Order: sequence, then structure tokens, then C-alpha cells
Amino acid sequence: MPETDRPFLPALRRALRNRCPACGEGKMFPRFLKPTSACSHCGTAWDRHQADDFPAYVVIILLGHILVPIMAETIGSGLPMVALMILWPSVALVLAAALIQPAKGGVIAFQWSRRMDGFAG
Repeated sequence: MPETDRPFLPALRRALRNRCPACGEGKMFPRFLKPTSACSHCGTAWDRHQADDFPAYVVIILLGHILVPIMAETIGSGLPMVALMILWPSVALVLAAALIQPAKGGVIAFQWSRRMDGFAG
């Protein structure tokens, strides 16, 4: 594999663990959704990404595919509707908060591996 290749799957695995997609050593997010300006280990600049709203769309699609079938099964379970109305929005909020950072890291890793936007160099 040439040195200039940027394979996506290793970069994705690193980004999902909050690590630099390029080297796997430095932290990707020092704060919740704010990527570091550059990797502390390899120096790759991460402030050039343009993930925009795509990570939120990824999370919405994932949550829909995870929660809707489970919700459909619990409707006929005999639980009071008030309990379901409290349960499912709460579960959705917790899962959305847990998935948004890895989704953003994955989108940034994809952009980096494909040399999109500011990652051409």
C-alpha cells in the first residue's frame, strides 16, 4: 500500500474511539463536539473539516432503525401510554447524545480518507 493511501476503515475505527484518524494516538475531541485544531501526536489539522449537519442525520437514521421496531413491539405490551411517552423520548435523547460524537468523528474520518474539502494535502 503506498504511503499516500488513507484507508477508510482503520481511520473510522480510530475516530469512533475518539482518536486521530491519521495516527490513532492523539485525541480527536477535547470537548464534546469540538474537534481539536490539530493532532497532538502527528500534527494533522482537523479544523478544516466540513461535517456540518451530516452527523446529526446519521444519528437520526440510526435511532430510527434502532428504536422504531422496539417501540412498535412495546405498544402492545400492556405498559401505560404515559410510561411509554416518558420512556421513549428519554431513551432517544440518551442514545442521540451517546452517538453524535462518534458519528461526527466518522464523518470527519471519511472526509480525511477521501481527501475531501480541506484534507486534499
